[in-house]
Amino acid sequence: MKGMIKSNDLEAALDAARKGSEVIKSYEKHKVNIEYKGKHDLVTDADVATENKVIETLKNYFPGDEFLAEESADREDLPDGRIWIIDPIDGTTNFAYDFPVYCVSIALYENKKPKAGVVIEVNRGEEFTAVDGGGAYLNGKKIMVSELQDPGKALLGTGFPYNDYSLIDEYFALFRSLTGIVQGIRRPGAATYDLCCVAAGRFQGFYEYSLKAWDVAAAALITREAGGVISDWKGEDNWLFGQRIVAGNKGVHRFLLDEIQKNISASNLER
Repeated sequence: MKGMIKSNDLEAALDAARKGSEVIKSYEKHKVNIEYKGKHDLVTDADVATENKVIETLKNYFPGDEFLAEESADREDLPDGRIWIIDPIDGTTNFAYDFPVYCVSIALYENKKPKAGVVIEVNRGEEFTAVDGGGAYLNGKKIMVSELQDPGKALLGTGFPYNDYSLIDEYFALFRSLTGIVQGIRRPGAATYDLCCVAAGRFQGFYEYSLKAWDVAAAALITREAGGVISDWKGEDNWLFGQRIVAGNKGVHRFLLDEIQKNISASNLER
């Protein structure tokens, strides 16, 4: 953690994420059990075990805190006080099919404001971290968003929904439009990682819909602390529970927002 602002919250989140990562790695050695929450929405026993380990670890530090975690979520709002927002494995399909991009994501919100965030990409051991007002870091080294503002040279990240096809025609029209303008578009399959790639300057921008709070909470703080811009598709701040997000450096964020609003009908810009 050299160079990083010291925070008991961040240290706890890192401890929990590292222990969660170890649980995931233990499952890589044998076949996981897969169940389906929906037609394309799967969960493995590794997701549940990882979530349990993360929550157990954080409770040891802060027994009075609340939790919003993917496999046990029962709310879509933020309370007053402290709440940890957890995705035990973002990229579960990748994990289940042995495709190497999946992450543990942990964010702390206090009085409805982000305070700390950790994302660990398990395969490469990349630890993305941030605390509010303290900058963003990758394995202890400070990171910043890309300075490349030209959309024509931008590499973007995106994702495609697995259970909400209500916008799919407009979304593919947007994708088609963007492919004729930008350098390229990538789809790693884990929104937390996509956002962290914006923070680290690998992507210049990212957009997606049908995301949940645990998909974006930690990585959005990391991106903002790296100098990035985050909004919903209307250019407003309803992205945590609004299921529509666009991120990037200042120039590419503005470009993406304009392209989204050209290609997506006004009624579909918000949930």
